[in-house]
Amino acid sequence: MKVTQHLWFEKDMEAAIGFYTSLIPGSSVQWISPLLAETPSGPPGSVKVASFTLGDQRYMAIEAGPLDPFNHSFSIMVECETQGDLDRLWDALKAGGSVEQCGWLKDRWGLSWQIAPTRLGELMSDPDQAKVKRVTEAMLTMVKLDIAGLEAAAAGL
Repeated sequence: MKVTQHLWFEKDMEAAIGFYTSLIPGSSVQWISPLLAETPSGPPGSVKVASFTLGDQRYMAIEAGPLDPFNHSFSIMVECETQGDLDRLWDALKAGGSVEQCGWLKDRWGLSWQIAPTRLGELMSDPDQAKVKRVTEAMLTMVKLDIAGLEAAAAGL
């Protein structure tokens, strides 16, 4: 069995997936194709479908006009090893979108992303519950996550 996430874009699907695949190493667009049959969303050729990967995750996308907008019930989480990588992704994805608490943002197409340091998962799974509490409290005060700030909270500074 294969599992693939599927995204529905009202418009600009090609621009969105081109942008996403340019940001995340190991990503690529496999194919983009118009649907040649008439669909409930439009005449032949007006609906596009694509296959792409972001890192090691498989996605399909469709551009077929308005249906349901993206919301928080689906997000893409990207774990970054360095603050530099986190900052680069954060800055690129927030352009034209909006930022939220705890490393969440919505890009210009309305898709929700969580940009988090890999270190956060390590700190949150520490057996020292006082440390986990400090890290959680620090994270809750952040918009873009800051590795140094999380490390300082873990150390009790």
